[in-house]
Amino acid sequence: MSGIDLWAQRREQARRKAEPLAVRMRPRTLDELEGQQHILGPGKLLRRMLEADVITSLILHGPPGTGKTTLAELIAGYTRRHFERENASSVGVKRIREIIDEAARRLENSGTRTILFLDEIHRFTKAQQDVLLADVERGILTLVGATTENPLFAVNSALVSRSTLFRLELLEEAAIVRVLRRALADEERGYGKLKIEASDEALSVWAIKSDGDARRALTALEVAVLSQLKRVAPGGAGEGAGLREEGEPGAIVIDRATAEDSIQQKAAVYDGSGDDHYDTISAFIKSIRGSDPDAALYWLARMLEGGEDPRFIARRLAILASEDIGNADPRAIQIAAAAWQLVERIGMPEGRITLAQCVTYLALASKSNASYAAIDAAIADVREGRTLPVPMYIKD
Repeated sequence: MSGIDLWAQRREQARRKAEPLAVRMRPRTLDELEGQQHILGPGKLLRRMLEADVITSLILHGPPGTGKTTLAELIAGYTRRHFERENASSVGVKRIREIIDEAARRLENSGTRTILFLDEIHRFTKAQQDVLLADVERGILTLVGATTENPLFAVNSALVSRSTLFRLELLEEAAIVRVLRRALADEERGYGKLKIEASDEALSVWAIKSDGDARRALTALEVAVLSQLKRVAPGGAGEGAGLREEGEPGAIVIDRATAEDSIQQKAAVYDGSGDDHYDTISAFIKSIRGSDPDAALYWLARMLEGGEDPRFIARRLAILASEDIGNADPRAIQIAAAAWQLVERIGMPEGRITLAQCVTYLALASKSNASYAAIDAAIADVREGRTLPVPMYIKD
């Protein structure tokens, strides 16, 4: 009798009561998971691996809020494996050895296999790796890692070579709306027991401003509901609170204004030193090269809002003016040079206007890479061809 914890259920209920809506509404099955059909759709690789129960080491990478942790838990549930979760930046070698020993005993005693989920796997050290990888290769446990970085650059090569990489994408707006509607209708985990009138416009605001992150959208919904709950149900927010006939006073009404007030202004997702830096400047240059000023201005805004150095942008515009426009429009290099100089002198935020003027001019200018191709051809000839003497008639 002494081994029975009489208060365990109460403590569990207290923990669950404190869970935010985004945690409560995590998908419980793969069918509830929104998005990621490029890896989980019928016939796709991860779906095939799950159906065949041949899950090997995986690395899930993608932006925050795309469901990497949730997917790892769903994989463990689908394959009926024990799930251990650790953060690669804080787990030590001693803890890794404990997990390996427990996984081995579990496999020997009950045949149950173990998944070790490592968040921030790009922080995994070589010492941790050396302890773990041999047992991963032997199948004692399955490693599933998650990272917001590009694993080809940020994760140790030994881990990458032993893993299957899957990129998770941000959710589309329609998927975010479906997640919100599910939370509004779910009586067990969401707000299905409350009378809530949420307009399509309000849901659309959250879908756009959450920027593909379902967690942000659900948090906004929770703020909107709880901030009005005491007003419509002063007697308490317990089970059944807020239930009303449609149209009656006291229902929680969520309109566009409420939605706007319940979520932060969308922040630009931009890593000025990682993949975003190179990918965005590439999209920016290619938009100008393709004579698309609207797209070029969008990528310019993304970089400026993300904190990119405007002098770096001006430098790239000066290069582009010669490389992609050249003598098809000789004024382009003059405008790029003036823009660079003005950005240096006046700084931000006014410098954004000068950059925008330069970007639209270069995008609409005629294009020619003749100068770029000609100098590269001449340099190649100097390096690889026969060295020619200076003719007598043009010597000094």
